[in-house]
This record gives sequence, structure tokens and C-alpha cells, in this order.
Amino acid sequence: MSESSDPDPAALTDEEWRERLTDEEYRILRESGTEARFSGEYVDHLPDDGEYRCAGCGTVLFDAETKYESGCGWPAFYAAEEESVTTTLDTSHGMRRTEVRCASCDSHLGHVFDDGPEPTGKRFCINSVAMEFDEQ
Repeated sequence: MSESSDPDPAALTDEEWRERLTDEEYRILRESGTEARFSGEYVDHLPDDGEYRCAGCGTVLFDAETKYESGCGWPAFYAAEEESVTTTLDTSHGMRRTEVRCASCDSHLGHVFDDGPEPTGKRFCINSVAMEFDEQ
């Protein structure tokens, strides 16, 4: 997670990202990889309070209250902090999905689908490696 004295994550070079992140974090955050289903640290993590932050830059992405058990194999949330994420069409692997990225550092987080619970109907399927949990 970056500190105030660190450079702007959006301005980091590929080499600087490689120095900051583990190989697995780099593969997922910078190369749009995916961790194996049911392998992530936060799949079964259901805290009462706290925030999930971007592992690349520390931006708050999701409130713990929006996390739910979807059975998809990745941490799932029904809402994101709107200003903290961007979405784009992802046509890789012969599929049409909506990719979710960090709005601050452009790191790949996962995908969002329209089959989630109320009140939003969204299922943000996010890689555990892409997040850090901040307990409040």
C-alpha cells in the first residue's frame, strides 16, 4: 500500500510496479490475471466491519457490509465505492465480461456481473490478491 510520500501510483513505470508487487500480485493487478477459484484469502472472509483496499495503491474499493457469499469462488460484493473503480468491456478468453479496475492506479481487480443480490443486482467478483483488508 502506498504512503503519502510515495509517487503517484498512476505514474509508476512497469519496473517500479515489478519492484512493489509480488509476482502473483503483478500477474493479477498489472497483467489482468486471475487467481484460482476458491484459493483466495478473502473468499470465505465475512467481517462485520472494515474496508477492502486496492493492493496496488490503498484506495478503498469495498465496504465489508457489501460482501456476501456468492459461491462463485472469488470474494463477491454487491456494491463498490463508485469513484474508486472503473469498468470496461473484456473480450478475453472468448467471453464478454465487464472488467473492474482501480480508478486510482488502473490495476485489474476482477469482473462485475448482473446476477447479484438486491439492492444493486451486481456481483463484483474480485481477486483476493488485488485487495488488502483494513479492519475498523
